[in-house]
Amino acid sequence: MTDPSPNVTLRSIALEDPATIRVFENFQLDYCCGGNRPLAAACAEKGLNVQAVLNALAAVKAGDEAAQEDWSQATLSALMAHIVATHHLYIRQELPRLLPMAEKVAAKHGPAHPEFQRIAKRLEQEAENLTSHLYKEESILFPYIEALERSRKNEGGAPHGCFGTVENPIRMMMMEHEASGAALEAMREVTQGFTPGAWACPTTVGLLHGLAAFERDLHRHVHLENNLLFPRAIALESQMLAQR
Repeated sequence: MTDPSPNVTLRSIALEDPATIRVFENFQLDYCCGGNRPLAAACAEKGLNVQAVLNALAAVKAGDEAAQEDWSQATLSALMAHIVATHHLYIRQELPRLLPMAEKVAAKHGPAHPEFQRIAKRLEQEAENLTSHLYKEESILFPYIEALERSRKNEGGAPHGCFGTVENPIRMMMMEHEASGAALEAMREVTQGFTPGAWACPTTVGLLHGLAAFERDLHRHVHLENNLLFPRAIALESQMLAQR
């Protein structure tokens, strides 16, 4: 990893060394949906000292942070299998756990803390959105990308898609990623960083802890798709279409 500078984008830093993702998470810097911003601009927006972030990134380079698995060299099929088995499964397991907690907190504490009524409603909406999102990826987009990779391996042509080029569904998936990220960010803001107040009961503490973990996983999930899977799928399809 070369030394990062304030002018390098968060996306580029995260792609070059996945261990830096932990630094971005610690500073609550969006390296996935907002990853195309330079580090300096992202820090200014958050009111962060850019040098402090650069120092933390330098510590990663020195080996002070545990490295995360690098998926940039994996096949697209292996990457998608990992996304489904890890991040899609996480969403399917966590939402049924978080939704009843959010409803319980909203019912008990909503009159005094109406932000939890809004969280419960927004989380329910996100559950519907994400359920649809996962279905579209697993039943339409991912199988097409697998077919692309399989066809290239067999020296065949690009498979037929029902959506024109792969850029069309990818564009929609990225818009949905942004919407989900914004929903979690809104929940973070109204809870002061998912921080429980002195009044909070154990269910409230558990809910906020769960939402913070859900947001972290969503960021890693979106990073793998937006910054690794999708650009490579678009490039592969373009290459195969040019060979027709």
